[in-house]
Amino acid sequence: MRSNKSDSGFIVKLLRNGVLILLLIVFISIVYNFNNKQMATETALMSEAVSSKDFKGVFIRAERVVTFSGNGVLSYNVADGGKVGSDTVIAEVYPDDTQIGRNREINRLEKKLAILKKIQNPGTFESAQPASLSENIGESYRSLIYSRDMHNYDELRNEMENLLVQMSTYQIITKSVTGFEQQITDINAELAEIKAESITPSELVSSKESAYFVSYCDGYESELTPDRLDEITIADINSITDRRSNDNTIVGKMIDGYSWYLAGVVDNSRKEYAAGNYVQIKFDSSDETFDAVINSVRDEGDPEQSIIIIECSQFNYDLVQHRAENAKLIKGEYSGLKVPRESIRFDDIEENVYDENGEVIGSAITNYKGVRILKGEQIVFKKIDVIYEGSDYVLSRVHDNDSGYLALYDDIITEGEENG
Repeated sequence: MRSNKSDSGFIVKLLRNGVLILLLIVFISIVYNFNNKQMATETALMSEAVSSKDFKGVFIRAERVVTFSGNGVLSYNVADGGKVGSDTVIAEVYPDDTQIGRNREINRLEKKLAILKKIQNPGTFESAQPASLSENIGESYRSLIYSRDMHNYDELRNEMENLLVQMSTYQIITKSVTGFEQQITDINAELAEIKAESITPSELVSSKESAYFVSYCDGYESELTPDRLDEITIADINSITDRRSNDNTIVGKMIDGYSWYLAGVVDNSRKEYAAGNYVQIKFDSSDETFDAVINSVRDEGDPEQSIIIIECSQFNYDLVQHRAENAKLIKGEYSGLKVPRESIRFDDIEENVYDENGEVIGSAITNYKGVRILKGEQIVFKKIDVIYEGSDYVLSRVHDNDSGYLALYDDIITEGEENG
């Protein structure tokens, strides 16, 4: 009797241990399979990118060389990049540098005198109140700092003068100073003394038309002209360098102010650029960005070496200091959902076809570019609308009203058995 009980107990224990071992094996198998099927994901977030290319730019402008006798030294009345009208005196010729120094001093004193007279103007006092002046001083100071940070030096000089006038006026109406009559008298006396020693120029150089002026020439003026845009070659662009003419009869050149061109060589194998495209240009020598339009794009057999001609009508000092310069061609700035390139897939999607009245007339299968996302425990295909392509990612346009497209915060499957 005891033997039977002992045998049955042993069998129960054996079965129980077997069941436990089987459960352990099943548990290990589940954990193993779960770990092996686990997928890596990346959350779809907004990102920004700039589509741009660096290249060597060559300036092409309608230019006319301005000369003089070569006897004497030049005193310029117009800054580089300055706009002049017909018969405007560009430069004066003197026997030596002595009178040029006098002219600079006269110009400095006359500017200082004009500011002092503006401060002393009775109309300035009548409209000035300490509270409003204090507020204007603060505003002028902020504008001055902004102009400095933006490297807008012309506006910076204007704001400095405004600030000086306002602070000096504040000093007078608050009785900190009595006025600037004595300084005005002293400057007038000094100006009279300098002008008494001045001599008249031996020659005047005037403009013959309305244009922009530049005080140097480089020898390319007759070669790089707008009417020869179609003739410029890659070899021409590569050979052109910055240089200055040593001819002592040259005053400078006049530049037609309607528009100028920039020629360069870029990779256009992906047909990114075409005539009529609006772009922006940025140069190493300037903090400004210039709006422009592509005039033409052509190649000499290799689209990776395409000649691009860009047209612009903006002018300033920086733009006329070089013939050839490193430039950045900016096609656009983009904002969209960042998608890893390795996660992109293609899938056939059946969609309804509608007539012109919005009625469903059938269905069609279209192959879409997209990604697979993890939605809970399900894998769902979402379309993407690529607006920018980087080296290892793309940006997809946001479609808020279409759930079929990738949306912000979707979990994009980047690795794993389902996306391999």
